[in-house]
Amino acid sequence: MAANQPDSKTRAILFLCLGNICRSALAEGILRDLAVTGGKEGLLTIDSAGTGGWHVGEAPDPRAISKAAEHGVDISGQRGRQVGRDDFDRFDLILAMDRSNLETLRARAPGTHRAELHQFMVYTQGRNEDVPDPYYGGPEGFETVYRMLKKGCLALLDDL
Repeated sequence: MAANQPDSKTRAILFLCLGNICRSALAEGILRDLAVTGGKEGLLTIDSAGTGGWHVGEAPDPRAISKAAEHGVDISGQRGRQVGRDDFDRFDLILAMDRSNLETLRARAPGTHRAELHQFMVYTQGRNEDVPDPYYGGPEGFETVYRMLKKGCLALLDDL
């Protein structure tokens, strides 16, 4: 959705994880849904990406799609993409799901850029905690991640 440079009235937020098929895809869908239901969709540009390129062009993990749908959020139309150099100037805020991806993001950042780079849980909840990757686990991991992301996205939207 963030194909163009956002105007000065919008806040542009990018969620980032490893492959862009679980955590960041869910965060994008959750925040977009909350923005729509809260009447703030015109104030936000929301997108997600991965540090890796393995899933570029693919739909989110079927378990993430299913978990989002259980909560009334449709992420089935999203497609994975890899974070690019231009993202550092297209977004105001890039939120990485864990310390490892934040370190990778910081290492790839150009010397000067517009985006603030933060860890999701630190920025939204003030907790030095990773959002765990549910990819190799069962359905309960996706529920845990969904709840963490929803709570953080509610706080983020409130803050905006």
